[in-house]
Amino acid sequence: MSEKEMSVYDHIGELRKRVILVAVVFLVTTVAGLFFAEPIIRYLQQADRAKDLTMNAFRLTDPIKIYFQFSFVIGCVLTAPLALYQLWAFISPGLYERERKVTLGYIPLSLFLFLAGVAFSYFVLLPYVLNFSASLAENLNVTQVIGINEYFDFLIKLTLPFGLLFQLPVIIMFLTRLGIVTPTFLSKFRRYAYFILLVLAGIISPPDVISQIIVMIPLVILYEISIIISRSAHKKVLEARQLEEMQEEQEKAL
Repeated sequence: MSEKEMSVYDHIGELRKRVILVAVVFLVTTVAGLFFAEPIIRYLQQADRAKDLTMNAFRLTDPIKIYFQFSFVIGCVLTAPLALYQLWAFISPGLYERERKVTLGYIPLSLFLFLAGVAFSYFVLLPYVLNFSASLAENLNVTQVIGINEYFDFLIKLTLPFGLLFQLPVIIMFLTRLGIVTPTFLSKFRRYAYFILLVLAGIISPPDVISQIIVMIPLVILYEISIIISRSAHKKVLEARQLEEMQEEQEKAL
């Protein structure tokens, strides 16, 4: 059945099948994540950033909560490629052949940027935050008693948002392809975008100026990269429209 022949109910039925598939895979990978959670937790505990910290469980349910948190995160990460592919497969019939190939490439790029964001927050920002917290506690003559639940909860909340924020170039590229944003708009919106990024940096980073600067710099770079990508994508959109108009004129002439 072609795209034009498919009714609204056919689209809903197809979407339902894809959502169910993603949900089933997510459930399976989340259960499997319970088996991978322990070695990952042990690795993070023994890493240079945490090996000198003595972690405590203040509640009986803390270890269980950590296990389920990591299994959920593992399930999300492992299911993300399939979810993105199913989204692409659902909307791809409405795209041109060239656009299908281009948008399919968004999936590995999106995963790469997510991992890059997580790596930046873990290897660059986290050590600074831990050192800053330790030095501040020492200056105040305070002994830090760290809960394992609080530590890993903080770690997850610090790293995962960066993985999502690093999706900015992919989102801008996609919106440009759809004609929702243009490079001109992004350039004019730059000062407001910087302010929004500054607010986001203040939300997801610890409340000190250095941390916010460390967070702000890559976000600004990503925004500027997004403008460059948007220019390239917008140019391709215009070329595709011109080609389409030429084909329509040739068809009319025939």
